[in-house]
Amino acid sequence: MWINSPESERRGPVRFSRRDVLAKCSTGFGLVALSSLMAGGKSLAAAAGPATANPFAPRPPHFRPKVKSVIFCFMSGGVSHVDTFDPKPRLKRDHGQPMPVPVRPTMFNQNGNIMASPWEFRNHGQCGLPVSELFPHIGACADDLAVIRSMTSVANEHAQGNYFIHTGFSLAGFPSAGAWATYGLGSVSQNLPGFVVLASGGMPLGGVNIYGNGFLPAVHQASLIDPTQKEPLNNITPREADRLQRKRLGFIERLDRRHLARMQGDAQIDAAIQNYEIAYRMQSAVPDFVDLRGESEATKQLYGMDSPVREKAEYARQCLLARRLVERGVRFVELTCLPRPAELGQTGNPWDQHGVLKAGHSEMAFQVDQPIAGLIRDLKARGLFDETLIVWAGEFGRTPFAQAADGRDHNPFGFTVWLAGGGVRGGTVHGATDELGYHAVQEVCTVYDLWATVLHLLGVNHEKLTYRFGGRDFRLTDVHGQVIRPILT
Repeated sequence: MWINSPESERRGPVRFSRRDVLAKCSTGFGLVALSSLMAGGKSLAAAAGPATANPFAPRPPHFRPKVKSVIFCFMSGGVSHVDTFDPKPRLKRDHGQPMPVPVRPTMFNQNGNIMASPWEFRNHGQCGLPVSELFPHIGACADDLAVIRSMTSVANEHAQGNYFIHTGFSLAGFPSAGAWATYGLGSVSQNLPGFVVLASGGMPLGGVNIYGNGFLPAVHQASLIDPTQKEPLNNITPREADRLQRKRLGFIERLDRRHLARMQGDAQIDAAIQNYEIAYRMQSAVPDFVDLRGESEATKQLYGMDSPVREKAEYARQCLLARRLVERGVRFVELTCLPRPAELGQTGNPWDQHGVLKAGHSEMAFQVDQPIAGLIRDLKARGLFDETLIVWAGEFGRTPFAQAADGRDHNPFGFTVWLAGGGVRGGTVHGATDELGYHAVQEVCTVYDLWATVLHLLGVNHEKLTYRFGGRDFRLTDVHGQVIRPILT
């Protein structure tokens, strides 16, 4: 690239590489977009034509969708299915006996005998769905749940399991499901990002890349918003008066418009422009949506925000904020479980009870049970349930036999997830594990099937949502996946 400068009038044009231009002017590229927004005109992306079209603009689905948004309640650490939604009477009958089938290697290989669930199950709703006493509030919503008892994973370790259930691959570097959703469909919201993680629960093992965009354009990575912080999103508060900002941006605009024209729609610069555009809008949109003063006390109590237990009250706030996000058109929202108190152990994987299962699972279920049920009820009351999909899942299940005296190890061979919302046949059970709850044996499902089903409900054919990278077409479901049609209406 050749750029004229006052000095070049004496020496001739100065040659700059693309790297040089990006290094010197990248901040300006985004701020050009901000200035057009603050001036009330159309965005630079729109003005520049198709090469810089807004990547968050709603795009037509492959077929008529059942839902507009997804809320992913991720139970980091691995919930025990045999203690929650998959009752196994044989565990109680044979408690303390050796496993009658071969035991595959586990995370720690401290494998004991069969361990009965410490909790009783009872049937809920008109459908008679059996749910553990751990979840009385979610159990009361049984007629809204489609429970999949035959989910499987390829990963037996937390970080790999977290990557796999989020991206369809057990290694870092691949786009998260939320990134795929916004890449394929854009977002109805013009003032908030299409993919939001409510991050007051901290980071699951595997780190921020489980929410990443991978090889998709950078605009599709998650925005991590922590409502417990004074500044819920980094750098969301303007650092200068509006008058000074306008003056500075006007100057930068004159410089950067020329550079943008010369770059001829470079994809990385397009992504930077869009990130800055959405960041500008979020200066007012984020404080507005995290401000709950407009919510009634009855609504807050429905979710459990009045709980004296900090972890429950904070998870309740996440669930209420998730509702406010889908109201505003955000495409994909993920919630994060809060760490358990330090004296009880886990941080990035709080459902991970290798010991003291009863205390750990009781505490975690108390944290999420009422808030998630409150979310279901509130969505229904506001007419949003039929256009929203709730996905409840951990990265794997847990063994039917004990680890040491009173814990359970990881079990990827058969576990439970559930869906609720638009297009889902509530009050149903799909698939089954064996009588011990060890292996999925009927209508076995994979994580690929789960995301194929989620995309289907969003109106997307998972086989057609692809992105060419490294010489091949990638997709969220890799080369696998079947829509789980028996759970759909």
